[in-house]
Amino acid sequence: MIGLELELIEPLGRLNARPWVDEVTGVEIDSRRIEEGDLFVAVGGGADFVAHALARGAGATLIPDEPHAALATLAAAVRERSHARIVGITGAIGKTTTREILRALCAPHLRTVASEANYNNELGVPLTLCRIERDTELCLVEMGMRGLGQIAALASFVRPELALITSIAPVHLEALGSVENVARAKAELIAALPSGGAAVVPDDPLLEPYLTRTDIEIRRFGHVEEPGRYRLGGRTLRLETSYRGRHQLDNTLAALIVCELLGVPLSDGRLEVEFGPLREELVELPGGVLLLNDCYNASPESMRAGLAHLAELAQGRRRVAVLGEMAELGERALELHRAVGAAVAAAGVSELVAVGPLGREYASAADGLRTSSVESAAEAAEVLAAILQPGDVVLVKGSRVAGLEAVAAKLRL
Repeated sequence: MIGLELELIEPLGRLNARPWVDEVTGVEIDSRRIEEGDLFVAVGGGADFVAHALARGAGATLIPDEPHAALATLAAAVRERSHARIVGITGAIGKTTTREILRALCAPHLRTVASEANYNNELGVPLTLCRIERDTELCLVEMGMRGLGQIAALASFVRPELALITSIAPVHLEALGSVENVARAKAELIAALPSGGAAVVPDDPLLEPYLTRTDIEIRRFGHVEEPGRYRLGGRTLRLETSYRGRHQLDNTLAALIVCELLGVPLSDGRLEVEFGPLREELVELPGGVLLLNDCYNASPESMRAGLAHLAELAQGRRRVAVLGEMAELGERALELHRAVGAAVAAAGVSELVAVGPLGREYASAADGLRTSSVESAAEAAEVLAAILQPGDVVLVKGSRVAGLEAVAAKLRL
């Protein structure tokens, strides 16, 4: 990290610094990740771990008066001192995987820092910025939200020069109320751009009211019509990818447009990307069973994308889906779960295991399928073990509250 002087940190709370330390060279909120010279910021119950942070070599510790504001102040100071180009990434679905695609495209050409795991909130975003070094050329900042105003708050200190919105879809409806408000919340990233900035956005009519600025460049992207062929302006790029889901090809197109705007060289070839645990993992199991483990999270659109991916992978093999309920859908929860149930039937699934109270709505709408409704991931694992046949292709997907990683884990035993 670009060093920060103690005099900047001292007003933020109770500061305890080593006598020989004038500045800190990293920021962490987990004492287990402390390296020599870091600042340990004690958020939540972090005050109990100050001694541990010092034992690991922390240059200073801070018990902040207001944790989020303190981290934002530190991140803003690093941002102010950096010449790195900053890309803000948000979207209803596909934020993290698109970030990883973009990292894979950019890292060979630019010294790149990118958000780790799901570091996309009031804690994770500042920590990402605080990893910027003096020689960093590009920082990819994933930005999530649960309500209106939250992306604007993050963008106030991230100060992106380029915005990427991956998608607009029904998510967080409990807090937002409508998909129109999802678009409004995501568009806060566009409003935060400086004059001369650029926005890469899906071709979605719900975003159009927020695309009226004439002082920024706006690039829209649609669906990739043919896998491996990406139309970029007046040319076609031929790119084979290590992932196969058709929805990720649209995300790839968005990432390629960002690369064009950044001036990153693009050429025909092959792109290798690892999406991380529980995100579209393909696992070969005994008996020729193929597991598509995509249980990190779920929304109606990502469920449909997962089912389409299942159908693409199956190629005539028997299809089994283990689907947990989708969280935070508010008053539309029943309707949206039933719509996914209809999509299960349309995807040619032979066996459906629906998990959780709302999962029963999948089963009620999945006409013509053999269905099992269970209350927990543990029960789902038992049912799946009983119905699984050699050669099956299995999709496991649901919101984090469903805990379906236990199902995938049992399949691997």
